[in-house]
Amino acid sequence: MRLHRTLGATVGALLLALAVPTSAHATTGDFLYKTSTGQDAGLSDANSGICINLPGTTAQEPGHSPQNFTVSTATVFAEQDCEGDTYTAMNPGTKLSEERKVGSVIFS
Repeated sequence: MRLHRTLGATVGALLLALAVPTSAHATTGDFLYKTSTGQDAGLSDANSGICINLPGTTAQEPGHSPQNFTVSTATVFAEQDCEGDTYTAMNPGTKLSEERKVGSVIFS
């Protein structure tokens, strides 16, 4: 009878563990950039796999000079909502110049 209860408790615990939602994956480190007004800005330990519109940037006035100090590849887009034809994949440790305009980013 004890084996039956132990097995039932184990199966119940396993089902409960599978039912609990897991947290989103996040990258570790900092992603830095300059806002449209030239102020320093950044993201720390951001979520991976989702598009992030960069604070202090707009479609008309994107930011610039992105620096990827995370452990993930950052794909930066000139436009908001990770759209448009102008994008660059930045490996960890990559710094781009002032000419590189940014409005949004997604981490792998």
